[in-house]
Amino acid sequence: MNLNELLSENNIKKILNDFNEFEKSLKKEKTDFDTKQLAGMIDHTLLKPEATLSEIKQLCEEAKQHNFASVCVNPSYVSTCFDLLKSSNVKVCTVIGFPLGATTTQSKFLEAEEAIKNGAEELDMVINIGRLKDKDYDYVFNDLKTIADLSKKHLCTSKVILETCLLTDEEKVAACLLAKEAGLDFVKTSTGFSKAGATIKDVALMKFVVGDKHKVKAAGGIRSYDDAVAMINAGANRLGASAGVKIISGQKSDGNY
Repeated sequence: MNLNELLSENNIKKILNDFNEFEKSLKKEKTDFDTKQLAGMIDHTLLKPEATLSEIKQLCEEAKQHNFASVCVNPSYVSTCFDLLKSSNVKVCTVIGFPLGATTTQSKFLEAEEAIKNGAEELDMVINIGRLKDKDYDYVFNDLKTIADLSKKHLCTSKVILETCLLTDEEKVAACLLAKEAGLDFVKTSTGFSKAGATIKDVALMKFVVGDKHKVKAAGGIRSYDDAVAMINAGANRLGASAGVKIISGQKSDGNY
């Protein structure tokens, strides 16, 4: 099936119908996770614009202490985090085209290239939402593939943020299909800077579309252990959260991300 056939209204409608039937037939079972398991699925996140160097250092110390999967920071702090974490198993994750996704493909490429040189091992890029809504699929595909190919070249993990709160279900399906075809490793729900974050339904839909060969990252509004477990049970393989320490200790955060 070529890209046009894959993204046709009929095929997207069929996928949504199949998903609805799948959800009806699914026996939902809750699996709990111990602290170590959960910590290894969390990108310990600090993306607020007013983040200071001391807060970044604290983030890294917490990530080492609890063995989180990564720290997720803005690009200007990548080299700092790399230096602080290079003796640990914690990776450095950064964001590209953040938070709007509306920069050019070339600027995303250059930003990603610099981040990799500075020590980033995971890249969370934002999809071009307007182009997706316009069904300019060739543009979106090229935008995604540029970062996917660069990531593969440097053995980095690539994720694309869909900003699901701004999309229809049809657009979420199209975005996931484009991400699969472009070769991204993950689809991610949210930046945490728009009007809403991850939902269980969106995570389940995204996982249904991308399947087992690709992964889902839930982010935005995950503030407690129960939130985290619900997202994982819905299909999330990774969680983006600023409340990682509180999540694994069973507390609840008031933060937005």
